[in-house]
Amino acid sequence: MPPLSILVLHGPNLNLLGQREPGIYGSLTLGEINRLLAAEGLRLQAKVTTLQSNHEGVLLDAIHGALGQHQGIIINAGAYTHTSVALRDAIAAVNLPTVEVHLSNIYRREDFRHHSYIAPVVIGQISGFGVQSYLLGLQALIYDLRKNEV
Repeated sequence: MPPLSILVLHGPNLNLLGQREPGIYGSLTLGEINRLLAAEGLRLQAKVTTLQSNHEGVLLDAIHGALGQHQGIIINAGAYTHTSVALRDAIAAVNLPTVEVHLSNIYRREDFRHHSYIAPVVIGQISGFGVQSYLLGLQALIYDLRKNEV
C-alpha cells in the first residue's frame, strides 16, 4: 500500500487546548494531539500534516491547497462549524474525502452548536470522544480511502 497523505485542520481557539475549559475539551495540548495523530498515521501508513489557525481564510487556503497534495482531510472547524458557509463550500469544491471531528459532543451543548454547515459535505462526523474523536476520524478516513484498494 502506498502511503497516504492526510491534512488535519484545527480551527479557532484550539491552540488553547490544555488550558481552555479542560472539563469540556480535555487536558491535552494541541501539540500532544498532533503527536498522537502523527503516531497513529505512521501506524496506518499515512503521513499526517497538521495546521491550526484562528483565521477562516487561512483554513480556506489550506483546503484549496490540499488538492494534489493530500488524499483526505480531517477538520475540527471549532466555532466555524456553526457559522462558515465558506468552509462548507471549500470542502465541497475540492471534493476530497473529509471527516469532521469535535472533542465535545456538539449535540449535548448549547443549541447554536447543534447545527453544522460542514456535516452535509463530509463523509462522516465524530464528536464527543475527546482526543479519540481525532484518532477515530483518522482511522475512518484511512479506511474509507483504502477500502477499494486490492
